[in-house]
Amino acid sequence: MQIINVVTAADAAAFFKLPLYIYKNDPNWIQPLDKDVMEVFDKTKNKTFRNGILERWIVKNESGMVVGRIAAFTNSKYKNKGDQFPVGGVGFFECINNQLVANLLFDTAKQWLLQQGMQAMDGPINFGERDRWWGLVNKGFMEPMYCMNYNLPYYVALFENYGFKVFFEQVCFSMHPKSPLDPKIWSRHQELQKDANFSSDHLHKNNIAKYAQDFTSVYNKAWAGHGGLKQISFEQVKSMFTKMKPVMDEKIITFVYYKKEPVALFVNIPDLNQWFKYLHGKFGLIQKLKFLFIKQFKKNKKFAGLVFGVVPEWHGKGVDAYLIGEAARYIQSPESPYTEYEMQWIGDFNPKMLNIASNLGAVFRSRNLCTYRYIFDRNMPFERHPIL
Repeated sequence: MQIINVVTAADAAAFFKLPLYIYKNDPNWIQPLDKDVMEVFDKTKNKTFRNGILERWIVKNESGMVVGRIAAFTNSKYKNKGDQFPVGGVGFFECINNQLVANLLFDTAKQWLLQQGMQAMDGPINFGERDRWWGLVNKGFMEPMYCMNYNLPYYVALFENYGFKVFFEQVCFSMHPKSPLDPKIWSRHQELQKDANFSSDHLHKNNIAKYAQDFTSVYNKAWAGHGGLKQISFEQVKSMFTKMKPVMDEKIITFVYYKKEPVALFVNIPDLNQWFKYLHGKFGLIQKLKFLFIKQFKKNKKFAGLVFGVVPEWHGKGVDAYLIGEAARYIQSPESPYTEYEMQWIGDFNPKMLNIASNLGAVFRSRNLCTYRYIFDRNMPFERHPIL
């Protein structure tokens, strides 16, 4: 076997093509858009390069065939609660079912990370935000949502046989959106509905700036500072919303206000993979036209939960139930086309959010991913991610 540092255009092309071979017989795999993966490795488009560095490798067998790949990276902004030492990352791992190939990839990444001063590696994770390419699927091997990792079942053994241990589990919940909500949800909803200070609204595309500001306010109060998440700026959110406009469904993005101040939000979006799976990874002019045609004439029955949050001072006061009830007004109406729903993952270190999700009613755990950790000093005690 030969391991090769990705340097040339040919090496990079081989890196991107390997999944086509790995998943050629898997009906559940949806090929990611090439541009979405390529942007991770583009210094002009991925701002994480301001805080870290990245290397990639491929492995060729004796016949010259590419049989494995991996990326390793450092990011000075990557920190988890409780971390007492610098941790690097590995991701974009793909490999045939061969432990020797996997070990060579992991060993190479480990040696490089040691040279960068790291004492452990987490993986598979993204060189960037946690809402993309994060975790290894170990339960629920079904079609991935947009920008969600997918892998074959044997990948779990490749990681664990090498010595990786589960740092935290990433739980995805699904539900039948037309099924009745738990009566307790409606009871709490009705209590808050009596208070005229509470109101709700869905996003309106003709006033993106307002809802970008509201999102920024709730997000920074609810999440910034937790699990390495940083403050987000109004400009970032406005840019994100503007890019999302062509695929947004305004009526499944809900905000809650108290005295006109935003206190909670529930952001959902049609699952883009239900359209993108027909594009086979490409998004040039022809594919964009095809996408518009598919989007127009093929109803998307699945939507995905991206963000659900309540600002801390309103925790435990029923605002979550009020938010869910307000969102359900449209989602459960005959007008709504959606019959499938899956939430983005929730870390098992966040029991409050897990409890909220599990109490929605007809909810079930549909998919489980894991973020693994490998500590380089094998005598150092391993600890899972602390509870928030």
